Amino acid sequence: MNTNKLRMPLDILMTILSIILMGGTILFPDDRIHQILGMVLLALWIFHTVLNHRWYASLFKGRYQLYRIMQLVVNLGICLCAIFLMTSGLLMAWFIPADWVGETLGFARTTHLLASHWYYIFMAFHLGLHGAMLANKCFGKLSNRTVRIIPRVICILISLYGMYAFRIRGLWKYMFLQQQFFFLDLERGYLLFVLDYVSILVLFAVISHFLAKVLRWKKIEIKP
Repeated sequence: MNTNKLRMPLDILMTILSIILMGGTILFPDDRIHQILGMVLLALWIFHTVLNHRWYASLFKGRYQLYRIMQLVVNLGICLCAIFLMTSGLLMAWFIPADWVGETLGFARTTHLLASHWYYIFMAFHLGLHGAMLANKCFGKLSNRTVRIIPRVICILISLYGMYAFRIRGLWKYMFLQQQFFFLDLERGYLLFVLDYVSILVLFAVISHFLAKVLRWKKIEIKP
């Protein structure tokens, strides 16, 4: 079975689910919908990890250049956030009696808020690391150089808006616990929420893509 054909649809599905889940429980009439979708995302993440088991097996092989270190930090960051999301999500799940959780419920909520936003940024960086591959699959058949520049310009424009969205949505406050509760501005609407979070995703994916290019160019090895 060719696992490479599964990776892109899996990444797209996980990205869509992540954007939906970033809206918290406010987007759904029942908190359980958010929790079930979170479990689905966790299952997809485990499947994604299994598909990429060779990468994990190669961690202690070969030498580390700056680009490989960046890959390691991003992927391990995703793993760490996923573990915290799974643990905190389980503590808040509807099928776990509140008496069992006790005073740790507040800690679980704070941990979930923190881990979810770091996970989102690490996920964007992860997508950016595969930016060249995604671009080749989507626009590789375009022969006209001028036409091929258009997607890049669009990504840059979206990234510029993403900088504004990152500030106005206050993601940095959640990432550094400056705000310990999630706030969704309903006056801006759900559609604008999706557009804002997509633009933030594109912003950090573009940053990751160009940073990876620089690190690949500077082939400095970290010897053991």
